[in-house]
Amino acid sequence: MTFDSEFFQYHRLTYNLFLKTQALKTRFWYNIFLKKSGKGCIIIKPLFISFNRLELGNGVSIRNNSRIEAVVKYNNRFYDPRIVFFNNVSIEQNIHLTSATYIEVGENTSISANVTITDINHPYTNVDLPIEKQTIETKKVIVGKDCKIYNNVVILPGTIIGNHCTVGANSVVSGVFPDYCVIAGSPAKIVKQYSFEKQTWLRITD
Repeated sequence: MTFDSEFFQYHRLTYNLFLKTQALKTRFWYNIFLKKSGKGCIIIKPLFISFNRLELGNGVSIRNNSRIEAVVKYNNRFYDPRIVFFNNVSIEQNIHLTSATYIEVGENTSISANVTITDINHPYTNVDLPIEKQTIETKKVIVGKDCKIYNNVVILPGTIIGNHCTVGANSVVSGVFPDYCVIAGSPAKIVKQYSFEKQTWLRITD
């Protein structure tokens, strides 16, 4: 056995042990505070999570440095946010998610690193009042099942993404998108959609 293979095996064993400890911490500590949690979930070293507003299905994984924040009070107004990740949602590091109303991520959806999801808009209409002091606007966000959201995507308030959609890296997404499409760009638009009639993915042209 070479040094490289021994080092690789040691690294793999160490990492597997780390994952097991994080799974145990999720089960016996984070689950105490979560609004709802299914079986086999793992949360790895979060930055900040509003546990009492977060609902997890089975097999949800949330990696390092996640900020998943429910805004219950802003500028002396109260909100009732709800954040739901269904079965087998996987979230990579550095997600930035803020909610004052409702955000849902469907089962088997995978979210890559550095993604932002928010149902909050900060209006700028009153020029006599700092933007941060103005009353926020909220619109629910729904990401369907079996989706793939790539790195650095921003999903804005009111966005509804259908099932089995891919969102390309660095996209800024706002609006309603049907099932079985590829979304990309800033602002994002549909660039491909699956045709059941032709049994293939078709490129969408302007």
